[in-house]
Amino acid sequence: MQKIKYLLASLFLIVSVPSIASNGKLLATPGVSQLEGSGGGGIVPWAQLAGYASDDEFSVNGFCSRADVTDYTLDVCGAQLNLFNRVELSYAQQRFDVPALDAEIEQSITGAKIRLYGDIVYSDWPQLSLGIQYKSLDDGSIAILVGAEDTSGTDYYLAASKLHLGAIAGYNWFWNVTTRYSEANQLGLLGYGGESTSGKILFEGSTALFFSREIAVGVEYRQKSNNLNLGEQDWKDLFVAWMPNKHVSVTAAYLDLGSIAGADDQTGWYLSVTGYW
Repeated sequence: MQKIKYLLASLFLIVSVPSIASNGKLLATPGVSQLEGSGGGGIVPWAQLAGYASDDEFSVNGFCSRADVTDYTLDVCGAQLNLFNRVELSYAQQRFDVPALDAEIEQSITGAKIRLYGDIVYSDWPQLSLGIQYKSLDDGSIAILVGAEDTSGTDYYLAASKLHLGAIAGYNWFWNVTTRYSEANQLGLLGYGGESTSGKILFEGSTALFFSREIAVGVEYRQKSNNLNLGEQDWKDLFVAWMPNKHVSVTAAYLDLGSIAGADDQTGWYLSVTGYW
């Protein structure tokens, strides 16, 4: 809980300070902040690096997010560092509330992403980035209880993103495709691996239409593994992102997370705020 409070205070400071370190990208092109700390959408990491740093700049960003579904809530706060539009470093702290067990599950995620090729706007082919997320549960007792093999694990992903200017009825159209290797159960909140499989290649995708420079409406999809045989299902969302300037972005979404730990029909809302410096 103290880590969450510290990151909230950091986010306040970041939003309050004018952006002087980076201003090089077009508005909205970095995307927003993902639940595991990476730059991207809400549930899917994108090829873009977090923040507005260009090739000769750096940027530091902070974010906090909440997902509230039928039987659970997930709070996440974190920070991201973009070094010269080439490398993204990120850290996130997740807190997952399980009211039925009167329990909280906390997980820390340290991530890195490197831009391999291109730019989502200016290159002919999509921007391509390679990412890694190392995840570790603060207390893995619940994960072990439900059958997980490990309380920490590493995800690897390859993401491709492209923004097409004026592509659909004059509006800008964005898409992203991500492939991930993961052993995680419910992002790792229920541990890693299980009796069914030790790891899989999973598909994730996002698409959005910009109705103005500041507002985008889109959908996301994330394939999930069912390592624990608890009925884990693929995730989906419908989101609206508002980016009024290069200092802040706000994302709201409707979530459909399917079954979580045997509890079906986990639907609800998501809200995330990112500050850029």
